[in-house]
Amino acid sequence: MNSMLNYRGYYGSIEASPEDNCLFGRLQFVRTLASYEGQTVAELEQAFREAVDDYLADCEERGRSPEIPCKGSFNVRVGHDLHLAASVEAARRSMTLNDLTRRALAAYIGQ
Repeated sequence: MNSMLNYRGYYGSIEASPEDNCLFGRLQFVRTLASYEGQTVAELEQAFREAVDDYLADCEERGRSPEIPCKGSFNVRVGHDLHLAASVEAARRSMTLNDLTRRALAAYIGQ
């Protein structure tokens, strides 16, 4: 089983509650709180899809744009030594620190 669900560009967690004998999750990478649950993986996936559809319908009813997962920028605290070393390497390569970081992250993830 995958550790995340994906539907219409939204991601959801998959968690288990042994105490309640159920599966549950919530939308990931957005501030909106939308949760779902099911007794089986199939029920959980269906509940996730309904949660995404309900969220998008609610946004449309309210006339607001839905959040997109991950806006494309984030802050990372790497510590002084790593920050300095990355800045020096970026300058050595005649590129911005942002470009160096993007390339390093893409290479790490394999994109």
